[in-house]
Amino acid sequence: MQDRIYMDNSATSQPDPQVVKAMLPYFIEQYAVASSQFSHTPGIQAREGLDQAREIITKKLNAEQESVIFTSGGTESNNLALKGTAWAHQGKKNHLVISKIVHNSVLHSAQWLEKQGFDITYIDVDEQGFIDPDHIREAITNQTILVSVQHANHEVGTIQPVQEIARICQDADTLFHIDACRSFTMLDLNLQTLPADLVSITGHLIHGPKGVGALYIRPGTKIQKWQHGGYHEFDKRAGTENVAGIVGFGKSVELAQQKHVDYIRGLQKQLMDGLIQEIKGTVINGPLDPDKRHPGNVNVSFSRVEGESVVLHLDMKGISVITGSACFSRSLEPSYVMMAMGFSHERAHGSIRFTLSRFNQESEIGRVIRSCNDVVESLRKISPLQ
Repeated sequence: MQDRIYMDNSATSQPDPQVVKAMLPYFIEQYAVASSQFSHTPGIQAREGLDQAREIITKKLNAEQESVIFTSGGTESNNLALKGTAWAHQGKKNHLVISKIVHNSVLHSAQWLEKQGFDITYIDVDEQGFIDPDHIREAITNQTILVSVQHANHEVGTIQPVQEIARICQDADTLFHIDACRSFTMLDLNLQTLPADLVSITGHLIHGPKGVGALYIRPGTKIQKWQHGGYHEFDKRAGTENVAGIVGFGKSVELAQQKHVDYIRGLQKQLMDGLIQEIKGTVINGPLDPDKRHPGNVNVSFSRVEGESVVLHLDMKGISVITGSACFSRSLEPSYVMMAMGFSHERAHGSIRFTLSRFNQESEIGRVIRSCNDVVESLRKISPLQ
């Protein structure tokens, strides 16, 4: 792995060594459960670690400390946001609104709710992946419980106009959920000025540990607990807290700085410009405007080649990237995100996603561009797609 270039940070990111160091005592020394705080000193120590992490995260969100509950990750947070609010309003309202390019944990939760009798409206996006806020406004009815959008898309990096959508929901007295798993610490998310009611975040995409996330729930938001047992997390989510993971999550948030975002955006520009200039038939998927695209996302399609083939050949060259097409999605269909944006099957199947982090180096960019050029050139020579 020493010489390998890892550019799949939208799937997961390398844990920061400082995060691992912060977690270690909670595996070996301070291993008590936080709910034992009223019984003994080790329980108090565990609770202090958990509370400190919650304070760091709520400060980053500019939110009230008791408004953030810890979960097992972004998927659970998204499930709780949709199912918890739907169940809490069942019998009174029965409608939810989501975009067509949300993460599968939102999409599949909505599809499951449909089978339980809820109505779901799926909002179209344009060719760059943007939602038209007017379409949200038009979709909301007096039966609408919740609107859910993804802050920054996991495949093409499109940043949605969440401030405008939040105001629309606020005016309509409708709950607004943001999946911010890929934008937290990378984009501005000030919940004093952004009137979102629920926000999902996770640790492993920001150099924290896997298996830990959180859901922000604005005070007063009606939500039904769906994991039962004890009275953990302000009686919103039962289950012994993953104290070590939560401490690591908090540390990853503490370490995140604007200079890292600026550095990553610089790498993004170099990679995007280099691929376009060096490889003919390269098209960018998603917004060209860097202010409207996640700083670490570069998604391209190479004409006349399959994305799976490019990914496998790059892997043999020591470069880790991913595609949204066939064999990687375990289906015969191309990326649902690409298809919702109106792309052809060929373009969708040829898409490659590079996602960068602060651990990537400038020296890696040139190697990636050269390797892509070599791979695409060799594949085009044998491609039937002429």
